[in-house]
Amino acid sequence: MAAAQAPGEPVGFTLNGNAVHLALPARTPLLPALRNDLGHSGPKYGCGLGECGACTVLVDGLPARACVLTLAAVAGREVTTLDGLRSADGRPHPVQQAFIDAQAAQCGYCTNGMVMTALALLQRTPQPSEVQVRAALSHNLCRCGTHLEILQAVRLAAQRLGPAR
Repeated sequence: MAAAQAPGEPVGFTLNGNAVHLALPARTPLLPALRNDLGHSGPKYGCGLGECGACTVLVDGLPARACVLTLAAVAGREVTTLDGLRSADGRPHPVQQAFIDAQAAQCGYCTNGMVMTALALLQRTPQPSEVQVRAALSHNLCRCGTHLEILQAVRLAAQRLGPAR
């Protein structure tokens, strides 16, 4: 559990491998801080209730909904956004590339949450079954109907990443 933050005290955490400190109220939701104060456009605002998954980030390697998670909750922790997945030379992460290759997006709004959730799954379970993939992604909403392509993308990413990470 994160330490309590005094009002107005800067909240510090690690974002995509870099230390950040924000002088915002500790109760500020992480999503607007990421998008408005830190310029990370990967996580999207969807429902604002933690239901749709468009705002998914990884916190200490686990998927979390940035729209309902406060800065106090991430104090001292590692936050990873979609923006932080690219390699130093700008190439997409293998999970991102698999989504591109499988054409697993139409409007692209859900893609952030799908990619981040798939990455967390593949880090825990390198070769998941279709049932495991469906279960992991069941809390991410996609209204475009690319569900089969999303499943294909996760299988493709699992193949490319292989059993050892």
